[in-house]
Amino acid sequence: MKSRAARFYEEIQDRTVCFIGAGVSHRELIRQFAAREISVTLRDRRSYDQLGEIAPELERLGVRLILGDRYLEELEEDIIFRTPGMKYHLPELEQARARGKVVTSEMEVFFDLCPCPIYGVTGSDGKTTTTTIISEMLRAEGYTVHLGGNIGRALLPEVEEIEPENHLAVVELSSFQLISMRRSPHVAVVTNVAPNHLDMHKDMQEYIDAKKNLVLHQNAFSRTVLSADNEIAASFGGITRGDTLLFSRRREVARGAYMDEAGDIYFADGSGTTKIMNRDDIKIPGLHNVENYLAAISAVWGRVSPATMKEVARSFGGVEHRIELVRTLDGVRWYNDSIATSPTRAIAGLDSFQQKIILIAGGYDKKIPFLPLAPKIIEKVKVLILMGATAEKIEDTVTTFAGYDPSALSILHAGSMEEAVELAQKAAREGDIVSLSPASASFDLYPNFEARGNHFKALVQAL
Repeated sequence: MKSRAARFYEEIQDRTVCFIGAGVSHRELIRQFAAREISVTLRDRRSYDQLGEIAPELERLGVRLILGDRYLEELEEDIIFRTPGMKYHLPELEQARARGKVVTSEMEVFFDLCPCPIYGVTGSDGKTTTTTIISEMLRAEGYTVHLGGNIGRALLPEVEEIEPENHLAVVELSSFQLISMRRSPHVAVVTNVAPNHLDMHKDMQEYIDAKKNLVLHQNAFSRTVLSADNEIAASFGGITRGDTLLFSRRREVARGAYMDEAGDIYFADGSGTTKIMNRDDIKIPGLHNVENYLAAISAVWGRVSPATMKEVARSFGGVEHRIELVRTLDGVRWYNDSIATSPTRAIAGLDSFQQKIILIAGGYDKKIPFLPLAPKIIEKVKVLILMGATAEKIEDTVTTFAGYDPSALSILHAGSMEEAVELAQKAAREGDIVSLSPASASFDLYPNFEARGNHFKALVQAL
């Protein structure tokens, strides 16, 4: 009997397919579709030269290239794969739908074709680390795990290798991917929901509704894991159909994982509790990472033993660009927290340290208010180095907030990452901590937060 994936490729053999954008989620798919002799077009805003070596490679594979500012004109292909970062309601896509074209995405098709159970994770903060912890726990328990999605790896190209038995898919999902999803995972985890990406969504409600799609299409046999400490995420419990678990680091929950005042972490199943570990067993720092473990424990409960959970917590060193210790130089510790692309994520980073630090912040403006960040900067920062498009916005928010004291918080400006690192080194003394935790996206100066973090790390290593 043919798999769903095999039947899918047979059914589209004679149809024309276009991929909008040659990013991570599309490159391998384009190669695979071309190898199957399917008629493939790549549409990308970038020029031939800007695409680099991928452009001539795809030409050799017979892929038609439509590039430049007019790349979305005449969308006449039968099947259109949109890139996750593209607005779902873009007029050109709406017009294509009206003409009967199939507008979909790599992740939507993967959900349709995947033969094994799927763990899906979303949230404004913490979703990458939580996704990774879940995958580490499942692997340590002996499962074959397929990790991908917004974490930076497309899964549709390997869907034919996935088996229904002993295989599990663990997927990080952004609001951009979820906005068009009409299937939900077997296990859905919502770490939290706070204002984010308001430069791409028409309003906060659209952003929340996109997140809801993770749980909205689950059935009665599914599991939903929600943060009891986040009002919006907890409210999703009103629409869940299956087994709904809560997690909390502030209070005991009837069903789910929680931490008590002593830092002991438990799982409650409604009939009793099981102690898993203490927060001190978790190798990666910060209360927000305790929350990530509580979410992961709730997600994998029943598949992964408590002993395996504790073993992973003690050994897992974290994900790159997330409060990542770059080096210690002359008694100064330098941290890369480039993933902190929102105020709430930056607040979590600041709360990971028990002393006042030197903070490098600022970047691309996602139209998110910085007001929640101001008191935390006043509490936790002694030198604030600002750069990028949001520098003045952050400074205005901090300096006009009650409690701001210029003698206790020095604010400096840098025109580049090089200058920011130089200013931080001049300000730092033995025992200090310097952290890049921008509270902003990277797109004003870098293609993504990884590039920003890597540049910062290279500069720090060169000191």
